[in-house]
Amino acid sequence: MKKSIVMCAGLAVSLVAGPVLAADAEAGKAKAASCASCHGAEGISTSPAYPSIAGMDAAAFTAAMQEYKSGARPNPLMQSFAKNLSDADIENLAAYYASLPGK
Repeated sequence: MKKSIVMCAGLAVSLVAGPVLAADAEAGKAKAASCASCHGAEGISTSPAYPSIAGMDAAAFTAAMQEYKSGARPNPLMQSFAKNLSDADIENLAAYYASLPGK
């Protein structure tokens, strides 16, 4: 019984953490050039009009970008960027920004 519980818990963790572990922060860094014009180099914005995204939680970043991409979170500027990103691109960007020190 204990073995089954441990196996189920391990499976649950791998299902939840799997996409995050598969993300490639270096690939995200390569995709981040278009983000820098508003969100600043390495995710630190110099304008109060745009949030800093360095150090942002990867899951929160991914959720926000998926919402922009689907239109569930309306913002014409962000939607225009997000619509051209694959799910892997979004996960890689999330890993990159999560790896940076926040402001």
